Amino acid sequence: MARDSGTEALAELAQERVDHRFKGLPPDAAGLTVAELTAQRRNLFTGGFPTPVLALSAERLEHNLALMETYAARHGLAFAPHGKTSMAPQLFHRQIEHGAWGITLAVPHQVWVARAFGIGRIFLANELVDAAALRRLAAELDADPDFRFVCYVDSVRGVELMDAALTEAGAGRPVDVVVELGAGAGARTGARTEADCTAVADAVAAARTLRLAGVAGYEGEVPDADPERVRAWLRRLVALAVDFDRAGRFTGLAEIVLSAGGSAWFDAVADVFAEVPDLSLPVLKLLRSGAYVSHDDGHYREVTPFNRVPAEGALEPAFRLWTQVVSRPTAEQAFANAGKRDAAYDLDLPFAQVIRPSDGGPERPATGVAVSGLSDQHAWLRTAPEAELEVGDWVGMGLSHPCTSFDKWQLIPVAEADGSVVDYIRTFF
Repeated sequence: MARDSGTEALAELAQERVDHRFKGLPPDAAGLTVAELTAQRRNLFTGGFPTPVLALSAERLEHNLALMETYAARHGLAFAPHGKTSMAPQLFHRQIEHGAWGITLAVPHQVWVARAFGIGRIFLANELVDAAALRRLAAELDADPDFRFVCYVDSVRGVELMDAALTEAGAGRPVDVVVELGAGAGARTGARTEADCTAVADAVAAARTLRLAGVAGYEGEVPDADPERVRAWLRRLVALAVDFDRAGRFTGLAEIVLSAGGSAWFDAVADVFAEVPDLSLPVLKLLRSGAYVSHDDGHYREVTPFNRVPAEGALEPAFRLWTQVVSRPTAEQAFANAGKRDAAYDLDLPFAQVIRPSDGGPERPATGVAVSGLSDQHAWLRTAPEAELEVGDWVGMGLSHPCTSFDKWQLIPVAEADGSVVDYIRTFF
C-alpha cells in the first residue's frame, strides 16, 4: 500500500467519533470526532476525563523517539522498532519520521494493520507457515512492487510449507527470509546449531518462492544472559552471516540483512555489529528494539542498556495511569478504581507515584502508598501511617511493561506537562 494511502488512513482516524468504544474519555465528548476533541486541548485533570485514564507524556514520548534515532545513527544501525509494543500506526509513522527503516512485527494480523496505514517495510520477527496468511502476503507483494517484507525461517519443514503455499497462491515475487539462529538450549524459536541453519538455507535455495536475505535472531532469549554470553551469541550470528556470504548464498541481493536487538541488550548488538567484517555486499544492520517508545517505570527501567552506557542518554517513562480512591476502609488500606483491565501486571504491579487531592490542592508524592495487588477493577493500596490519602483523591501510577499497557487502551490521550491533551493515540490489538 502506498504511503499516500497510509496518510489518508491516518487522517481517517481523526474523524472517528468518540463513543462507548473508548474508555477514559470525557462523557460530554461523545459524538465529537477525535480531531474535534483534540482541538479543544482539554486538560487531563480539569477537562472532564473520568478515572481510570491512561495518558502518555507528549514531551517524554518525543524525547524517546529522538534519543533512539540518534543512538541508531551514531552506531551505524538501521532501525526497525518492534510495532507489537504499541500497535499504534500513528507511532509507527512518527518512528519512521525519526529515521526508522521500517517496522518490526510478530504475527500476520499486525502486518495487515501496518499495511492498512501505508507501512512500506516490514520485518516479521517470527516464522510464517499459515497458508491463508501467505496467500495474502503474496497478493500484497505482487500488488505493490515497493513493499519490502522479510521474515524468519528456522526449519526445513517450515520452508517447505511456505514454498507450497506460495506456489499454490501463484506468487510472482519471492518472499525474503532470514535464517533464525536460536539463542541456545531451551530458548525460544530458531535453528539450534550452525549445521541446522545451513540445512534451512539449503532448503530456501531449493524453493522457487523464497529468497535468502540474511540471518537474524533475538539475543534476549540467551539463557542466563549476561554481557559475555550475549556478545558470544551475537558473534555466532555474525559468523553465520560471514560463512553464508563466503558460500555465495547472497548472490544477486542488494544487501545482506543482519538483525537482532530487543530492548535489554541493544548496546551489545551495537558493539558486536560494529565488528562485522567487509562482506561481498553492504550489510543492513537492523536493530529491532520496541519498548523504548514509552519506556516504563519497572522492568525496562531496570534492564535498559542506557544504565550501562549513561553517556549515551536516558529513556524516560512516558506512561502514567490515573486512578481514583473509591474506598478507604482502614488506616492501612485503600482501594482505587483501576485494576487488571486497565494496568499492566504481568511483570510488576503498578507503582503509586503522585497524588492529586480531590480538593484541588497541589500534586504531591505518593508517600507511604504502595500497590499491593490488583483485582479486575480495583487496585489494592497499602497505606503507611504517613500516607495522606482520602476518598476522591487521584493517584498517578507508573507501569511496568509497555506491551501490556498499550493493549488495554484503544484511544490514549497524549498530555503535555501542564495537562493539556494535544493528541490521542489509536491502538489496534
